[in-house]
Amino acid sequence: MMKCRNPDHPHCTHWVLPGAAACAGGHAQPIQPGASSFGLLTELRAGRLVERQAAAPAAAATELRAAARPYLHVSGFDPRAAGGRQTLRLDLRAFADDGAQQVTLHLQSALLPAGGARYDFARARYGQWRPVFLEFSSRGKEHGQYRIDAELHSHLDGRIHRKWACTLVLLVPRADATLTEIHQTFLATHKNVRVSADDASIAKVQARTGAGRVDIDVSATNAGIAHLNLDAQPGKIDLGFPTIAWDEDLIELELPHATMVHPHPAAAASLVNGAPEAGAQRHMRLFARSECVLGRYEEEDAEAELLLARHAAHGPDYGGLTRRISGRHALIRCGARGAEIEDVSRYGLLLDGVWPGKYVPAPLRLGMKIELTASIRDIVVLEVTALLPTGVILHRADAGAAAECFYVLAPDERPSTGAKAEALPRAAGLPLLFHADGGFWHLDPATGRETALSPQTQLARLAGLPAHVRFAPQPYPDAPSGRVRALQAAATPGASATA
Repeated sequence: MMKCRNPDHPHCTHWVLPGAAACAGGHAQPIQPGASSFGLLTELRAGRLVERQAAAPAAAATELRAAARPYLHVSGFDPRAAGGRQTLRLDLRAFADDGAQQVTLHLQSALLPAGGARYDFARARYGQWRPVFLEFSSRGKEHGQYRIDAELHSHLDGRIHRKWACTLVLLVPRADATLTEIHQTFLATHKNVRVSADDASIAKVQARTGAGRVDIDVSATNAGIAHLNLDAQPGKIDLGFPTIAWDEDLIELELPHATMVHPHPAAAASLVNGAPEAGAQRHMRLFARSECVLGRYEEEDAEAELLLARHAAHGPDYGGLTRRISGRHALIRCGARGAEIEDVSRYGLLLDGVWPGKYVPAPLRLGMKIELTASIRDIVVLEVTALLPTGVILHRADAGAAAECFYVLAPDERPSTGAKAEALPRAAGLPLLFHADGGFWHLDPATGRETALSPQTQLARLAGLPAHVRFAPQPYPDAPSGRVRALQAAATPGASATA
């Protein structure tokens, strides 16, 4: 037994029975380090342990969160699969970004198709992040080490408010490389070896015990299998496992534009030219979507964002052949791999006169003709006139050529320093635009100056914009009915329903 240890009663001489929560005088006893399990269980049952943990200072919890550094767990890499397909599993761990609504992963590497890829980490029901699976092929690649530069963007309220980066280094061995040569590249040649199997992989170790002491640490987690055989035939120690897993620390980068607030957040808008000259368009319709839907122009319940109608000699014809365009006719995606289009329609589309196939993404090339539809030609013909660092520009190559052109931009993507656009003469004089911080921006290629686009911006002073142009908060301010304007404004944050 011990005497009373209540700090408020230092002169109490009453004894405390083993496991008792109070002394004979009724004074509560604190939990001491190294207390018996019986005492801890008694405290827990009495609710006092929970109360004391809840009363811990908030500063201690904040300090613990700051000490946890996020990292990217990479697993499933098989260096033996030279010249074949690989699938890497990427997990966000210790990532406690409070309030993050979306985390986007941007990858750049010579191993990836088109040199890059973009993925989104989806948040599960209880706050954890679902893994991302990266697929690539090393077929035809020279053996050696390849970098995969990863950058993670955390989105909050439609803006990138935090950014992390890391670099993965993968070995592509020779096609005739032996298993021992591959392992010697990854493991140091010494007798202290640690082998782990993760994510349902297998760790297999065969060693000759008669050649001295060999220290081997074998661990298997997440449904992994570890096989250890110390009765192998005489020979070298052979370490074999099909996949490798490791962790990459995420380094947080400073955001120079983190405190910048766009004066007019919008995901869709337009630039209206009040007095278009020859060859110019009256409406430059702007869309900031990672996946933009092209479809038929509808006054009510439009299924698409980019609405298309056939143009006749007197102007747009919202009936007739326009009805042969599906409500959801095609998808245009903009990301790190560039821009691509996918046919999801009933009547099909033609790319330079060839049907790409339904649900088959095809990359957009400069000068490519997009014809809607495949069954009846020349209802709507679009031409890829510019490939921007963050999107694509489409011009109409039919009777509506003077009516409109389209910017389809990746949302919240700033062009990198020195990035240039590839453009045909029709689009060479158009302004360089991008979408960031929730709104549209104008970039002056000569000075690098960025200007937020809003109804209050003096657009006539910006490069590439005519004198009689104004910013409209809807992509279709010229709609004959206010119904379309209201629908488009409702889908655009911060936009008004008025033209």
